[in-house]
Parts: sequence; structure tokens; C-alpha cells
Amino acid sequence: MDNIVTVLVIGLLAGWLAGRIQKGRGFGIAGDLVIGILGAVFGTWLFRQLGFYPYGFTAELVAAVVGALVILFLLGAVARK
Repeated sequence: MDNIVTVLVIGLLAGWLAGRIQKGRGFGIAGDLVIGILGAVFGTWLFRQLGFYPYGFTAELVAAVVGALVILFLLGAVARK
């Protein structure tokens, strides 16, 4: 993810998809973007720790969505307490 436009597009898509999967709706453009970018960073790190190296738009999007879902799950668990 070296191109800033690609990072923003993947982040926005990942945040929107994770919001749709987790809650059934998105979090608005700003929320989707933040969750997606954080998810992309975390998901890429997580995949690399597991020995997978996401290359290409689709693989990076999958890693970002997985990362965003984990972040949303953790946020939901903290918010419940």
C-alpha cells in the first residue's frame, strides 16, 4: 500500500464493508475511512505475522476488512463493559 489514493480507497471500502458485516450499516464516510485505514494497518500486520503477505488490491482489501472487523469486535467488547 504505497500509493496514498490506494490506501484511502482500500480504507474506505474496508471500513464500509466491515460496518455492513458487523452492524448491518456503515459509520459514515469519516468513520468508515478511519476504521478502514486502522484495519488495513492492523490486518496487514496480522497477516504478515501469520506468514501471509497481501499483494494486490484484492488481497490488501481482504486484509483490511479482516483487520477492521477485529477492531470493531474489540471496540464492541470494550463498549459493553
